[in-house]
Amino acid sequence: MADPIKHVVVFMLENRSFDQMLGYMKAINPDVNGVDPANPFCNPDWPATNPAICQAPTSARTIADDPKHDLDDVLRQITGPCQGFVSDFAQTFPQSTNAERAEVMGYYPQGFLPALHQLADNFTVCDNWFSSLPGPTWPNRFFVHSGTSLGFVDMPDGFWHPHIHIYDQTTIYDRLHEKNIPWKIYYGDMPQTLVMTHMLLYPFNYHRMPDFFSDAQGAESDFPAYSFIEPTYFGTEENDQHPPTDVLRGDALLAQVYNAIRGNEALWNTTLLVVLYDEHGGFCDHVNPPPAVAPDNHTDQYSFLQYGVRTPAILVSPWVGQGVIHTLFDHTSVLKYAIDKWGLGGLGNRTANANSFAGALQGTMRAGGATPTTVPVTQFLMAMRAAMAPEGNKLNANQVALLAFSQSLEGKMAQLEPHAAVARRSVMVASVPVSQGAAAVERVERFLDYRRKGLL
Repeated sequence: MADPIKHVVVFMLENRSFDQMLGYMKAINPDVNGVDPANPFCNPDWPATNPAICQAPTSARTIADDPKHDLDDVLRQITGPCQGFVSDFAQTFPQSTNAERAEVMGYYPQGFLPALHQLADNFTVCDNWFSSLPGPTWPNRFFVHSGTSLGFVDMPDGFWHPHIHIYDQTTIYDRLHEKNIPWKIYYGDMPQTLVMTHMLLYPFNYHRMPDFFSDAQGAESDFPAYSFIEPTYFGTEENDQHPPTDVLRGDALLAQVYNAIRGNEALWNTTLLVVLYDEHGGFCDHVNPPPAVAPDNHTDQYSFLQYGVRTPAILVSPWVGQGVIHTLFDHTSVLKYAIDKWGLGGLGNRTANANSFAGALQGTMRAGGATPTTVPVTQFLMAMRAAMAPEGNKLNANQVALLAFSQSLEGKMAQLEPHAAVARRSVMVASVPVSQGAAAVERVERFLDYRRKGLL
């Protein structure tokens, strides 16, 4: 069958497990490997003499303490198998209450996440999609862009321990550029993809989210063949779903993205939207991650011979069915599909051995009435803004890493930026989190502007 897809849109949010976000589906469709309400999965508490804590429905939109998800934490969490989620959280936050520990085992009931759940109920859920390694945000995001993290499993954790490595691997965007295939990265406030050095070659391919909505309203032929969407990572408009931000903000963004594509019939009829999460964020999933293939010879920090924890994944298109597929996927499956589709150059051993989701595409397109024309967003966006959570008192791990990266961009601009601007941002970095985020975002915008002008 010829591939009917002309446009691939990859939308990746942050730090949520399959069970937490989509585990409810098993009660509706027993074929889905989700949460069994009659026999919930449990973890021993810490100390082990306390009663076990089991998976249960939750209505908590935020969690005050961000569960850990560095390599050492994740390896503890999946020991047993998958018996260490509560104990790792409890040992990290020993003053946590039973209710707070229970949130690590919680899952959202059907409809609580209006956009995500409506898409899951109407399109193809991949219930065997794993993060690419048992570790944090950056390494897992590198896999969806390049098929490797060059052996690195850590992230910058502040100015004194920056851990900013040189990520100079070849990316899917290099491969697309080689074939003159148009692509764009749309971002909310600060693109994490810019951390990879090859991406510095493409400043004109970076666009803020308003451009996505404008492009989606335009001619289908003008929309990029491949696009990647990065949410807003900082400030009061943060919508990446990274704890402790309100989980409904990210759901609202997903609704807006889907509605924009679905609202342009020509674009909708030729598009595959791939909804993903980079890693599980310390939240429980009951499926033990299976063995994996190392992407390359960079194995000093970790062997990369096991996937990370299972994460939500939905294929959304009029060319996919309504239901679930159990094929083993990880983030490099996106690369595998794109490489096969456009005849691109390879991106390492993991990608070469990955399963493509091309088989989920059907031979005939579903009728327009068989797919939702919109998913709800307006009413709960208004409710969210009315009950906006107060600004957090510290940055989360991804925000700290992005702020540290922005500091390296400040150094690159040293000969171009006015001293007063640099000094002002330095003061902002020493202030409250919203100001720290604003400084990081401003640095990226200034840097991209200089790149576009050919001054860097």
